[in-house]
Amino acid sequence: MRKCKIFVGSSHPELGRLVCERLGVEPAPCTLKKFSNGETSVQIGTSVRDEDVYIIQSGSPEINDHIMELLILISACRGGSAQKITAVIPQFPYSKQSKMKKHRGAITARMLANLLIMAGADHVVSMDLHASQMQGFFTKPVDNLYGAPTLARWIRHNIPDWNNAVVVSKNPGGTKRVTALADSLKINFAMIHTDRRRTQDNFQKTRQLKGISSNAQSGDNIASEMQTARVVKGHVVDDDYPDCHIPEEKRKQPLTDSDVLGGSYDTANSDDEDEPQSIAQEKLITLVGDVHDKAAIILDDMIDKSLSFIAAAEHLRLNCGAKAVYVVGTHGVFSDGCLEELTASKCIDKIVVTNTYPIPEKQVAANEKLVVIDVSPIFAECIRRDHFGESISVLFDSLAAIE
Repeated sequence: MRKCKIFVGSSHPELGRLVCERLGVEPAPCTLKKFSNGETSVQIGTSVRDEDVYIIQSGSPEINDHIMELLILISACRGGSAQKITAVIPQFPYSKQSKMKKHRGAITARMLANLLIMAGADHVVSMDLHASQMQGFFTKPVDNLYGAPTLARWIRHNIPDWNNAVVVSKNPGGTKRVTALADSLKINFAMIHTDRRRTQDNFQKTRQLKGISSNAQSGDNIASEMQTARVVKGHVVDDDYPDCHIPEEKRKQPLTDSDVLGGSYDTANSDDEDEPQSIAQEKLITLVGDVHDKAAIILDDMIDKSLSFIAAAEHLRLNCGAKAVYVVGTHGVFSDGCLEELTASKCIDKIVVTNTYPIPEKQVAANEKLVVIDVSPIFAECIRRDHFGESISVLFDSLAAIE
C-alpha cells in the first residue's frame, strides 16, 4: 500500500506482526525505549509526511506505560506532518470506567478519549467496546468492530449440535450482546439474574412453592424446577449449606427508587460482581431460560475475573441440566489467576477468546481448555479499506470480506 505507514507499539507486537503480514507490508521502523527514570522515549525512523499512519496498540498488563507510548507516537506522527493518524486499539483500556458508578467518581474512559484526540488522532478503530456509547466520548470518527462473526464461525465449526445450543448472559448488562450473537446463529438465548438483596429465607420459600407445584406436574423438567441457586463466596452451594450472617440493618434496608421502579440495579453493578465486597455477600442467581440437555455458551465482551463465570457455569451444569458449558469472550484479560481458576473448574469445557489482548504463549500451551482465535484479518481489512476509502460496514455483519 502506497503512502501508508503502520507502526506497531510494544503492548501486543504479535498482533501487529500478523496484521502487517496480512497486508503484505513491513512495520514502519521506530525505536521505543525507556529512560532510567521510567520516562518513555519514541523515535520514528522514517518519513511520514503526507502519509496515512496507523498505530496498533492494545491493552496490556502494563497499560499505563503503553497508553503513554501510544500518545507519544501519535504526537510524533502529528509533528512529522502525517496526513491522517488512526489509532488501532483492539482492546480499549479503561473501558469499564465508562460511567460514574459512585458519587465523586471519574469517567476515565472519556478522559482517555480526550487525551487521544488532543495528542492528534484523527480516527480510532477498536473492537467490542465495553459500552458502545463510548463512541460519543470522541469528537473524531470511531469504528467499533465486532468480534461476534468470528466467534459465531468458531461455534458453528467446533460445538457439536450447535443448532440446539443456548447463548447465556451472566448478568442483565450483557443481554444486548448475547441476543445479537443468538440472532446471528438463529438459536435461543437465556439470562442469569444475580440478586444480592434476597436472603436464604426467600430462597427456602421459593423452593417450597416449587416443590408444591412440581408434585402436581410431571417431575422430569429439571430446568423448570431448579432455576434458582445460592451463591456463597463465588460458588453455587446446596440448600443445607449454613446461612451466612447478614446484619439486621442490611436485611431491613429499604430498596432504592430505581430498584422499585425496575431500574438497572444489576446492570449498573455488573462490572463489580467480582469485587471483594461483592464476593463476600451471599447472593441468589436465577436462570431465565431453558438449557436442559443443551450446550450453554456464556458470552461476555471481556473475561477479566473468574468467579462470576464459575458460579454461572456451576449453576448451568449442576442445577439446570446443561450438558456442556463454553465460556466465550472477545478480550481475554485473565487477571489475577483468572485463567487457571477457569481451567480448574470441572463445569467449564472450553474457554474461547480472541487475540485482541496479549496472552503469553506458555500460558496458551499449558491450558488445554483455552482456544485463542486470530482476529488480525479483520483489522488488516479495516486498515486496507480505510486507506483506500472503501466502506467498512461490511465487516460488522459477516466475514465474507476477509475470506
